[in-house]
Amino acid sequence: MEELSRSLAELKQTFRSGKTKGAAWREAQLRALLKLVEENETQIFEALKRDLGKHPVEAYRDEIGVVKKSAEHSLAHIKKWMAPKKGQIPLLLFPSKGEILPEPLGTVLIFGSWNFPISLTLDPLIGAISAGNTVVLKPSDLAPACSSLLSRIIPLYLDTKAIKIIEGGSNVAEILLEQRWDKIFFTGSPRVGSIIMSAAAKHLTPVTLELGGKCPVILDSLSGSDLKAAVKRIAGGKWGPCAGQACIGIDYVLVQQKFAPVLVELLKNCIKTIIEPTILLDPPLDAQIMSEEIFGPLLPIITLDKIEESIDFISERPKPLTIYAFTKNKRFKDQILQETSSGSVTFNDTLVQFICDGLPFGGVGQSGFGRYHGKFSFDTFSHEKAVLHRSFFLELEPRYPPWNDFKLEFIRLAYSFNYVGLLLLLLGLRRRFARNLNL
Repeated sequence: MEELSRSLAELKQTFRSGKTKGAAWREAQLRALLKLVEENETQIFEALKRDLGKHPVEAYRDEIGVVKKSAEHSLAHIKKWMAPKKGQIPLLLFPSKGEILPEPLGTVLIFGSWNFPISLTLDPLIGAISAGNTVVLKPSDLAPACSSLLSRIIPLYLDTKAIKIIEGGSNVAEILLEQRWDKIFFTGSPRVGSIIMSAAAKHLTPVTLELGGKCPVILDSLSGSDLKAAVKRIAGGKWGPCAGQACIGIDYVLVQQKFAPVLVELLKNCIKTIIEPTILLDPPLDAQIMSEEIFGPLLPIITLDKIEESIDFISERPKPLTIYAFTKNKRFKDQILQETSSGSVTFNDTLVQFICDGLPFGGVGQSGFGRYHGKFSFDTFSHEKAVLHRSFFLELEPRYPPWNDFKLEFIRLAYSFNYVGLLLLLLGLRRRFARNLNL
């Protein structure tokens, strides 16, 4: 506690100094982070192999490559993101100017995840740095080799007065949650997410929860090369990322009953080169595997009489992090978009939405809330401050008492943005004064 208190005090002092608010500091930290992953690539590969058995290709695709892409994207756009944006001001307030000024939230806490212990720890950090915050990073203790590596190398590259990494288990997490933060970012399960949110509520701390959920695949009637491509992408989306241990990994497939045998046979052929997967055809819907996130190499296939029944099947359950739908039917696509709710929808592929910096990544309902990636990461760790610049020229007297019918009509027209009516009202008032003067 004493060490943590000193660390927090230093982080808050660094933030108050304004050091992290400048573009130069942010860019320097992002370049240092790029250097970190480039110079320690071999060590990262080894740590991921020890913790999760990842092949270097998979490790680069899902971890190192994600971090480098994200940092480079932020470096290319950070000055534009930081720049004030023009805000629209009613003509009634002329002469005035409005702007929206992005400012960092302060000192933030980021919880990494064990299944992608490099990318899901450093990618949110990129957003926090880009926005100009000071940060405490808590990697997952369930990936101890990666946690230890990050703890050792991050202080060698990044500003230790602004970015600190703290290792430990649930007891350390509990101590961290007792502190007052300006933002908490958590990636993990809905069960732990509710604990994070409860702790944050004590200090009214804003949170971003990137949680999991049962992400379905809807497989419409396809044939030939389209069907083979769909099955290959389904297999890759289920068993490719960390043997199914991914929040956006496929949880089950919805398919018409008459196509199920073909699907199973194609999957059997497709997955011979992967791991030892298990396919479950029509398991009981009240079974644990159909109510909880699987996070493993098991794939339930649910058969339906009509593929349109998949809409109700999904809608009757908690909102998923993502929906994958393989179809060439535009009407059915529109139906999926209009009649289901999910963090995202990907048509005719799996997982690839995660690397799209131009699309927000996040859940809805039980699958989490808040969003990040690219500019959305910057926004997540920023506050958009509204700024109004007024002139001393022209005074709106009707906003002050004493009240009369004229002032009521003036305010009524002002709130309806009826500037023509306001002008006519003022002209009418002028004519009345003129008549009174003639008398």
